Amino acid sequence: MTSSLERFRIALVVLGFASILPATVWAQCPVYATKWGSPGSGDAQFNAPYGITTDASGDVYVSDRDNSRIQKFSSSGIYITQWGTAGIGDGQFDHPGGVATDAAGNVYVADNFNHRIQKFTGTGTYLGQWGSYGSGDGQLSYPYGLTVDASGNVFVADQFNYRIQEFTDTGVYVRQWGSSGNGDGQFNYPLGVATNAAGDVFVADTYNHRIQKFTGTGAYLTQWGSPGSSPGLFSYPLGLATNPAGDVYVVDSDNYRIQKFTGAGAYLCEWGAMGTGDGQFNPPIAVGTDASGNVFVTELFNGRVQKFGDAMTPTKATTWGRLKIRYR
Repeated sequence: MTSSLERFRIALVVLGFASILPATVWAQCPVYATKWGSPGSGDAQFNAPYGITTDASGDVYVSDRDNSRIQKFSSSGIYITQWGTAGIGDGQFDHPGGVATDAAGNVYVADNFNHRIQKFTGTGTYLGQWGSYGSGDGQLSYPYGLTVDASGNVFVADQFNYRIQEFTDTGVYVRQWGSSGNGDGQFNYPLGVATNAAGDVFVADTYNHRIQKFTGTGAYLTQWGSPGSSPGLFSYPLGLATNPAGDVYVVDSDNYRIQKFTGAGAYLCEWGAMGTGDGQFNPPIAVGTDASGNVFVTELFNGRVQKFGDAMTPTKATTWGRLKIRYR
């Protein structure tokens, strides 16, 4: 005898335009791992930490702006070394901003108020510099962010010239793009810059509250963002970084959070709030990533670095299909 359960069979039929069941898209959202630093001028203390980056070994470099130095740490925050003092000489700084490394482990620093880029070994030995105040090719006006692509090209956010400049790793001028404005390829104080494995360049167009994406030669590709506090919106985006998968992390400074996007600008997740607790920011300034997917964030007034690791959490993207019920 056939049971009522057997007679009552439900067949789920997939229709061409939708899936059967809720389809949740999973994104890698970082979780708090550790922190280090406190306000001050001693080893592992900070006075307005700004730029942050990592090298192939996972070591972390922080531009300690108001202490006029670079500090180097292990991935877990153990102090290794430092270099720099206030001044205009070789290896000295006046408000160092962005910091970046190349494949060989060399370190590049945007020496903001000295209007130049300085290059060092990973242990702080001075190698060279380029730039002077001005608006000509290769000149700089308060350079803020910088990044190095896989080929060793150096891209500099030339803040008050409203442009991105590209140089070789020895400082030879290659090209530039951008002008003042809010159109495609224009900037209103570009501050953050990052590249991905494909050589694309992302720029934090800070006062236009958006991210713009370009090819490595400066051709405009796309943009995303507008003023606001909802997911995908910005209030003065600053630092940028990409991970090995090509995702983009954005320091959404006045919203006290980090937002994560795909390389095409699709929103993935966010974390952070104003405060002094773990995972809170006051405010976030720069973001860096390493080859393992860890994310490092500097905080201006909390005088510290926070480290986050990836954890699987669901996004809100869900689609629904239809049920078709058959009775027998």
